[in-house]
Amino acid sequence: MSIRWRHTICLAAVAGLLLLAAVSGNAEPRKKIILDTDPGIDDALAILLALNSPELDVQAFTVVPGNVPLRQGVENALKLVTLTDRCDVPVAAGAQQPLVQKLTTAEFWHGQNGLADVELPSPKCKLDARFAPDLIIELVHRNPGQITLVPVGPLTNIALAVMKDPSIVPLVKEVILMGGSISGGNVTAAAEANIHGDPEAARIVFGAGWPVTMVGLDVGNKALVQRSHLTQLTGGPQSDFAVALLKYLLDRTEEFGFPGTAVYDALAVGVTVDRTMVSTQKMLVEIETRGELTRGETVAYRYNLVDRVEPREGRNVVVGMLRVEPNTDVCVDVDVERFLQLLIGRLRGR
Repeated sequence: MSIRWRHTICLAAVAGLLLLAAVSGNAEPRKKIILDTDPGIDDALAILLALNSPELDVQAFTVVPGNVPLRQGVENALKLVTLTDRCDVPVAAGAQQPLVQKLTTAEFWHGQNGLADVELPSPKCKLDARFAPDLIIELVHRNPGQITLVPVGPLTNIALAVMKDPSIVPLVKEVILMGGSISGGNVTAAAEANIHGDPEAARIVFGAGWPVTMVGLDVGNKALVQRSHLTQLTGGPQSDFAVALLKYLLDRTEEFGFPGTAVYDALAVGVTVDRTMVSTQKMLVEIETRGELTRGETVAYRYNLVDRVEPREGRNVVVGMLRVEPNTDVCVDVDVERFLQLLIGRLRGR
């Protein structure tokens, strides 16, 4: 080989290395998240999606009661991190009960063990000794401005962390939560399950003052997994497990006439991976805690306007409008195909 060609090849190699370094330097940093969860079938899918998404750096799983009691949820979380060989991610147990009301669980939808009655092997991963709200506080202080909280169950643990240490609020990057609705509920006519599970906690979280994105029923009910999708989920223990979970949910939802099954919690993780798959609208969202028919409702001010009323001559008169300050980015639409392909692809290992 001539000296001239050797020189050309060396220059090309150096240029390639410089380009690789530049690309690596400009790569988006992995998003540090804490996934607060009540596993739960769609929680299990959310956990698998999070651990199979290179965009995310899962700092911890914190467990809250909701779909199942706390003890069962902890066992399920430990089995899932064992299944994915991720014992490096801490799993911590949180509150035993909601802040005020009695716990309501949902084994009808999730199976007696919360995982569609599929029996995973006994967990090899161990429970972290720290109380979940304390672990949240610790990780937020250790990573100021970097932690995204992703609660996909009732908001008890997040509220307890704020109540114990309000200084974490400005240190949290954002909260992307699965919960709520601006068009009616799924456990009552007004309320979605996670918010209804602990309305007092939800009121604290929505009112804390940090950036909140609400991934609610409105988008979750658009992104339905159907039986035709199951044939795409083949290739290993995780995808086979996901198929078993989805078959159980499809059996339940089809029983009531639905064409597919929503995977709400996995969608919240999908939004965390790629925010551009949803469109949002800024709204003031408040939580109803006292209504006889509406307890747990996420009351959304769609236009961020209310009547301005003044008393006159024994009556009240509308004299104009008042603007209210929005506190939430409410997801109002979703690119269904992008989300489903993300979910299926990641569960297949792509």
